[in-house]
Amino acid sequence: MLRFARCQVRRQAQTAWRAEYDLLFLSLPKTLITMTIPQSMMRVALGTALLLLFPLAAKLFVVGMAWSAFDFIAAGVLLFGAGSTFVLLARLGDSTPYRLGVGVAVAAGLLLVWVNLAVGLVGSENNPANLLYGGVLAVALGGAVAARFRPRGMARAMFGAALTYVAVTLVALLAWPPSAAVAEPAVNLSNVLAANAAFAGLWVVAGGLFRRAAGLARA
Repeated sequence: MLRFARCQVRRQAQTAWRAEYDLLFLSLPKTLITMTIPQSMMRVALGTALLLLFPLAAKLFVVGMAWSAFDFIAAGVLLFGAGSTFVLLARLGDSTPYRLGVGVAVAAGLLLVWVNLAVGLVGSENNPANLLYGGVLAVALGGAVAARFRPRGMARAMFGAALTYVAVTLVALLAWPPSAAVAEPAVNLSNVLAANAAFAGLWVVAGGLFRRAAGLARA
């Protein structure tokens, strides 16, 4: 009896988790896609405004929050641009892996630009090595356009972006290694490598999702 009760509780927990997963990763993105583009853009604009309330509250109540008007404008442009890109590109696929792949790729691009502007991926944000990471976005976007946003070509573009990311990081570290002159005191080589490995991994995950989408398209 006790074992049966435990199995029931486990099944209920799994059902609840799956419902939350479907709502977060399937229902909400699909709602944005099925709406008209103006409706979707309005939702993206609203979401951007809500997200900007967090740094605004921090600026008002947290000592040391030094965001300027330009920082808020830049953050708004990046968030709205990322959301709009997802809305437009996710409509081009008809499967959940494709839409998730678009979401991961857009998030990877957003984080790359955001972190690069804020603190820099190698050294500080003033390190010229960080300009090289623009090549990652160029490979991802150029490959996607060349593939006409088909899932198999999108997978190649994402894997290419990941390889470009690794290559850029190695070149940047060799040419401009982190030092006290260009980096924050807490920055060291191991932290730089770990952070950049995580960012490169996002492009790999996106590539895997697009490959999965391509497999479903063939089936």
